[in-house]
Amino acid sequence: MAKNSFLILAGVVLAALLCFYFLPGNSFVIEGGTNQNGNGAAGGGNGVAKNMEEDGIVAEGDSGKVVLAAVGDIMLARSVERQMIAKGDWKYPFLSTADITGEADIAFGNLETTILPGKTSANNSFFFRTDPKALEGLKFAGFDVLSLANNHMMNFGLEGIQSTLQNLDGAGIGHIGAGISEKEIYAPVIKEVGGVKFGFLAYTYAEEQFSENGDAYGTAYADVDKMKEQVAELAKGVDVAVVSMHMGVEYQTQPNAAQKNFARAAVDAGADLVVGHHPHVVETFEKYNGGYIIYSLGNFVFDQMWSEETRLGAIVKVTVENKKISDMEFVPIKIFNYAQPQILEGEEKDMILKRLQGGG
Repeated sequence: MAKNSFLILAGVVLAALLCFYFLPGNSFVIEGGTNQNGNGAAGGGNGVAKNMEEDGIVAEGDSGKVVLAAVGDIMLARSVERQMIAKGDWKYPFLSTADITGEADIAFGNLETTILPGKTSANNSFFFRTDPKALEGLKFAGFDVLSLANNHMMNFGLEGIQSTLQNLDGAGIGHIGAGISEKEIYAPVIKEVGGVKFGFLAYTYAEEQFSENGDAYGTAYADVDKMKEQVAELAKGVDVAVVSMHMGVEYQTQPNAAQKNFARAAVDAGADLVVGHHPHVVETFEKYNGGYIIYSLGNFVFDQMWSEETRLGAIVKVTVENKKISDMEFVPIKIFNYAQPQILEGEEKDMILKRLQGGG
């Protein structure tokens, strides 16, 4: 009888300790996104934190971590630029989210705008340019690496890409996926932070390479075979290999076959993380063959206020421990005033997190 009482008491104590450990604020419930076999899971915390280890739990505040923050499409032209000018503040788009991107050890996004002096793009224009003063906002937000591999980087030809590269170099912001030589177009960026070496490559569906004096200039085309060779080579020399993928069908909330084939081929070649953009809406998250794929983070800074979906996006915070991805937290955002993403709460937040987990 005494033995039974002891066992009951021990069980009660253990249950109480577990309840405390899982209370919000003491830990994240770390669970996976959709596996290739389609198994999903629910998450907790302010976003959805996803542990990539089998134990399922990583407490907040653990030391020795390196965090990569990634966002989707950054468009600084048209109404976005008009808002910055009207506010007299080139940091305006990033005021509500800079604490996330700026506090990360590395911040990454897709810059879908040429940095080139000139007249502000008309609201109905698909030629995106912004004044070099906009670099103030990108630096304020803490961006370290930007993908230029997209269908708008060549809107202003050789002059536009040269100006963009020069301005980013002058601001100390790394760039991938575009250049004024074939070598530069496909060159990776490697950043080492906290003893962890990150490598970045970027590709786009847009075939925009041109010839100048016998050499190519333009953006990195998403040729699967070339990408696999580059990723395999990059993975040999870095701890975390990141591939940026600009492709998919605009305004579709599910990835298509081309996206899946490209992203999975990147992981098979050695990529640890694939970050997608271009659809302008959030798509699903997938764990695949030891790597992690976010098919689209949606818009981050954009003026597409004409639909609720195009106003929604997500920031992903990727934590690396022992030189491997240990967990991910998705922070949904919503764009206001044609320019400014703000942290999202309520039903729309829940909808975005559910979609990322493959729930629709």
